[in-house]
Amino acid sequence: MKPKITSPIAWKQAELLMQPALIRVIDNIRKQLEDSVWTGTYQEVQTPFPGYQLILERQGDRRCIDIWELCYRVCFVNYNLAHSDRQSQEVEIDTRLIEEDTGDVDWMRLDAKTSQLIQEVFANLAN
Repeated sequence: MKPKITSPIAWKQAELLMQPALIRVIDNIRKQLEDSVWTGTYQEVQTPFPGYQLILERQGDRRCIDIWELCYRVCFVNYNLAHSDRQSQEVEIDTRLIEEDTGDVDWMRLDAKTSQLIQEVFANLAN
């Protein structure tokens, strides 16, 4: 589901966070796959909008995870996959990921939040 950003300031904050979040998501997936029984490959997708999916496979079990959805969960505080039946969802930037003094990405917080999210994703694969 596409996030709906409601202000120009939030748009700039999203632009600041999305690329670093994507890099961190991919790096944390790589780390998890190193110690996992799952194998992962990436697949380019075009619908509902261009992006990538992580295809995880293990003993005939296959899971598809939208990479942008993971990035949205990192960058926004209220991104909810349960509302995926809608075209867009109004979101709020997780401003804790932006250093208050400089306006730059807070890499320590971004790393911590991304690592936690990816660990949860892999922990929930058995469910």
